[in-house]
Amino acid sequence: MNMPLTATDTTIDQRSTLPSETATQTVVKLPTPAQLRQELPLSADLARQIAEHRETVRRVLLGADPRMLLVIGPCSVHDEVAALEYGERLARLAEEIKDQCVVVMRAYVEKPRTTVGWKGLMYDPERTGEGDMAQGLVRCRRLLLNLANLGLPLATEALNPVGFSYLEDLVSWTAIGARTTESQLHREMASGLPMPVGFKNGTDGSVGMAVNAMKSAAHGHHRLGHDDDGHPAMILTPGNRDVHLVLRGGRGITNYDPQSIAGATAALREAGVMPSVMVDCSHDNAQKQAHRQLDIARHVMAQRGAGNTDIRGLMLESFLEEGRQNDGEELIYGCSITDPCLGWEQTETLLQSLAAMGRNP
Repeated sequence: MNMPLTATDTTIDQRSTLPSETATQTVVKLPTPAQLRQELPLSADLARQIAEHRETVRRVLLGADPRMLLVIGPCSVHDEVAALEYGERLARLAEEIKDQCVVVMRAYVEKPRTTVGWKGLMYDPERTGEGDMAQGLVRCRRLLLNLANLGLPLATEALNPVGFSYLEDLVSWTAIGARTTESQLHREMASGLPMPVGFKNGTDGSVGMAVNAMKSAAHGHHRLGHDDDGHPAMILTPGNRDVHLVLRGGRGITNYDPQSIAGATAALREAGVMPSVMVDCSHDNAQKQAHRQLDIARHVMAQRGAGNTDIRGLMLESFLEEGRQNDGEELIYGCSITDPCLGWEQTETLLQSLAAMGRNP
């Protein structure tokens, strides 16, 4: 009998390290990954499509497919309707430029925080600050299924290994963020994932941490985790041969220039890992200014056209409307509530120009 997709609360009193204090936490039971997949199943046809998308992304990263990988979409999804509209537009544009570019849509449902704040659709779908992961997991899986049905490969950031286990069968490319690249837990998780995984350089802009992460994730591990039925398990991973580097700058310093990319690929070769590089045109590379992504993307594409074939991909933050807004009652439809994004018109013009640069380097 399946457990219903509703949560139950159990309050547990725990004594803190100080005998005079009492800490109380609330435990909310959730469906297991197997139960959620049964409620929102992946069809055989869609599973084949995702397997083909993963293989296409692999071939691009290995250089066997000469096209450019473009991972693009909202910084984070807060409105499923707007995300689906964006996906419909992106699917049409991806078809138009498929001779030069493989387009993967960002479907980020977890948001890493430096301190506190909204943590993403998976955790707090109504953005009340109270959280509702039972609802969030359902809405995230339903959204990714709907986006995948548009024919798009999907990308996300694997922030919480437990949370990612509910969605990983729908994802064709995964990021390990700058804050978690150093985490042994995330390196071990990546070593068992069935899709290419990009490790971002550290928040200080250095690539050494990411290179070590790639070496670790390329090897097999025995790690502590849970099976699809939620039972604690020792998981034996085979190692992920499709790990690669994502350059995102750090601490106000950019690293998309030819010298930085050459230094990064030299470090990758010395370490014996894939020398493929993806440039994140946002974050510190863009100094948190969304419009700068336009020039960065074209600059990097020009480097590739000049002969640097180690550059295999670009990442961009884009939504229906340009910029960002603070969360509140009256939101602009299709505008990010986290990092600023390019608007759709800018996105369409940019991707068409990148494809043109690929045709006429």
